[in-house]
Amino acid sequence: MTLIFEVISIRVNLPSFLADRIEASRTNRFAGLVIRISLGATIISVAVMIITLALAEGFQQGISEKVFSFWGHIRIQEKQPGKAIIAEEIPIRHNEALLHQLQEQPGVEGVYPFATRYALLKTSENMEGVMLKGLDRNEQFLRLAPFLQEGRMPILPDSGFGRELLISRYTAKRLQLAPNDSLLIYFIKEDAPPLARKMSIAGIYKTGIEEYDHLFAIGDIDLIRQLNQWDKDQVGGYEVFLKDPRTMEPSSLSLYALPLFPATWDAIAVNEVSPQLFDWLQMQDLTRNVLIGCMTAVALINLICCLLVLVLERTRMIGLLKAMGATDWLVQRIFLRYGLLITVRGVMIGTLLALALLWIQEKTGFITLDESAYFMDKANVKIIPWHVFVIAAGTVLVSMLILLIPTWLVKKISPLQAIRFT
Repeated sequence: MTLIFEVISIRVNLPSFLADRIEASRTNRFAGLVIRISLGATIISVAVMIITLALAEGFQQGISEKVFSFWGHIRIQEKQPGKAIIAEEIPIRHNEALLHQLQEQPGVEGVYPFATRYALLKTSENMEGVMLKGLDRNEQFLRLAPFLQEGRMPILPDSGFGRELLISRYTAKRLQLAPNDSLLIYFIKEDAPPLARKMSIAGIYKTGIEEYDHLFAIGDIDLIRQLNQWDKDQVGGYEVFLKDPRTMEPSSLSLYALPLFPATWDAIAVNEVSPQLFDWLQMQDLTRNVLIGCMTAVALINLICCLLVLVLERTRMIGLLKAMGATDWLVQRIFLRYGLLITVRGVMIGTLLALALLWIQEKTGFITLDESAYFMDKANVKIIPWHVFVIAAGTVLVSMLILLIPTWLVKKISPLQAIRFT
């Protein structure tokens, strides 16, 4: 009889056939409710895991890109022991050979000079302290274009220095300024009267990062050169932009090790410029992993309960199959097949639901955030295909392994007692 069952199983895939029949003929209301709850839990768990990963990746990428757009991935400048990283720099000489060597390094996208100088912005009624960051190429301003809220980017002249500034929304509000308005910018020097220059507002930006919005104004590096009485080939430092931000730290070490790199200069990865911000972003990984673990546990516990109820509901069928010669493993495969039907259905629906919600968020931004707390006004989305695949495939695989536990109950069922069971 056992041999007959094995032959039938090979010819018609008996576990799949019986699992499909169980699904089609389910009549017990309680068992049906448990199965629907299990299916719903799988759908919700898979959807939540995919959405959590996409939002976490989008959030980390959105904040990181704001910092990178403002500072690059690596800062090269003169070493300043005992001085804050974000401060007026000691000037360095432009070295064309070194610059070419930096640009030729694998993974380097661009190298641009910059300089900073503390200043006072003054209107007829108000005054505000800022750090003026000077850039020397129009393309550098384009990296700040995503932050522009009003007006336009400053345009650098071919000669002399630009008299246009890009100021933050915070500064504009405090000074009651709008694009095309004029103001005076004062530079304080020791043992010398303040130097003043008349400037105009080209545009207003907002990064959402208070540390930057409360402090920085953006202008022409030639203005800083003139005020500091620097030569034309002197700069505050260089911003290095990389193709892959994940290589910041090894790239900074490789740049520092270049033969032409001066020993008194330093190559600083931007995560050292804003360590608190990047440490906070890394903490999001822990929150994400805990949430994914909880959702996985919920899905698995519900599947186990579902299969236990189903095994008890079909006790008489199990007894009849065993009495006719079916092996324990053959009967277990029937219920594993049924568990697989529920899991795959839940994973497919959950994946489609998650992708649909993420698409809606990407198009409408209906999930909003407190920008003062999260540096963003809406939740960013970044869908990574292999993340979706790992969650879907991993859920199915782990579920199948866990579902072996309730199917072991099949071995404990005696054919004679099962047939008598009512």
